[in-house]
Amino acid sequence: MAPLYAYLDGKYVEEDEARISVFDHGLLYGDGVFEGIRAYNGRVFRLKEHIERLWNSAQAILLNIPTSQEEMCEVVLELLRRNEMSDAYIRVVVTRGIGDLGLDPRKCPRPTVFVLANSMEMYARHLYEKGLQVITVSTRRNSPQALNPAIKSLNYLNNILGKIEANRAGAAEGIMLTQDGFVAEATGDNVFIICDGTLMTPPIHLGILPGITRAAVIKLAHERGLEVQEAPFTLHEMYSADECFLTGTGAEVVPVVELDGRTIRDGRPGPITQALMEDFATLVQTEGTEIRGGYEVSEVRTQSG
Repeated sequence: MAPLYAYLDGKYVEEDEARISVFDHGLLYGDGVFEGIRAYNGRVFRLKEHIERLWNSAQAILLNIPTSQEEMCEVVLELLRRNEMSDAYIRVVVTRGIGDLGLDPRKCPRPTVFVLANSMEMYARHLYEKGLQVITVSTRRNSPQALNPAIKSLNYLNNILGKIEANRAGAAEGIMLTQDGFVAEATGDNVFIICDGTLMTPPIHLGILPGITRAAVIKLAHERGLEVQEAPFTLHEMYSADECFLTGTGAEVVPVVELDGRTIRDGRPGPITQALMEDFATLVQTEGTEIRGGYEVSEVRTQSG
């Protein structure tokens, strides 16, 4: 099998040669940002939106990414071309860079940038047909006043603690609440419920990640003529919902059929959930930036390692 390539600080190198310093503040302190992106059928889904969100996260933590957005898009495409991938999960990471053992980001003169591409399956395929059994975890979602979850940072310990709880309980996923007890999101996905034909999802101002897949599903729901409400709701609304599902780049659209031992309606993926799953599957196969196309940029760092 041919070796896979990674992009690291201006070069494409074999994955086992893609190494960063132990003094990198992304490793030492989780000081950095990232994006997870998917490619389907020779196209990268919502590439521009993902890279824009990466820049927004970097702006929030005063991290200057040393390329343009167009250059970063081309790096993603070129990496897929070099790896001969038409379907992939892509991880774009920008850290504060190499510094000393102190916290001060001023000691990091240049960010580290790397991009990886591989396959990923967040949930077993049969769960998309049968649905997930999930629980509410005791770990509360970070407060936006402390570390805003809208920043897709390398510090994911809040999510990981929630995932550990779900794992120990034997659940497929954990639902995290805000400090005030409203439903926020799952440990790695956005949450949707359907009540009396209305699609509901927590609003961004609660401090959730503005998901790219979330936005796509909301648009698909509107196209189906569904009423969509971005409004706070509690576990009570989830327990009594007609349907429930999660969305995310890795998860795509996955149904939930049980929460905290309470069966959601008849315990099977509902018709609206299934329709939106089909719509999303069609969308990602037909929409996106063509890998063989590319971006027109004046200077792209594409040196071989």
